[in-house]
Amino acid sequence: MSLKPLTESERTQAREKATAARAIRAELKSRLKSGDITIGEVINGRSSNEAVGRLRVVDLLKALPGVGDKRAAGIMDTVGIAPTRRVRGLGVHQRRALIEHLTQENPGRSQ
Repeated sequence: MSLKPLTESERTQAREKATAARAIRAELKSRLKSGDITIGEVINGRSSNEAVGRLRVVDLLKALPGVGDKRAAGIMDTVGIAPTRRVRGLGVHQRRALIEHLTQENPGRSQ
């Protein structure tokens, strides 16, 4: 099944929507890196936002200070989250396990 060709106005709307979603995700990751917001707040309260819900969990983890590719992959493996999982696709138990894992790693920071 092929997609129907978009009109120029539909293409423009899609481009603007994608740009707005990228801006929301970039601002969220910046706030995570600076410590203004915690992973727990993002996972429990923000996943209803479509742009945040489409963010990959690995990218969310890499936005934390001191977490790179390998550490994010290790955290996800320990908690039992697939590498391709997005925030909106996390189950209740995965959310809880991820928050608990990060809280135990950084007891000084409330997740």
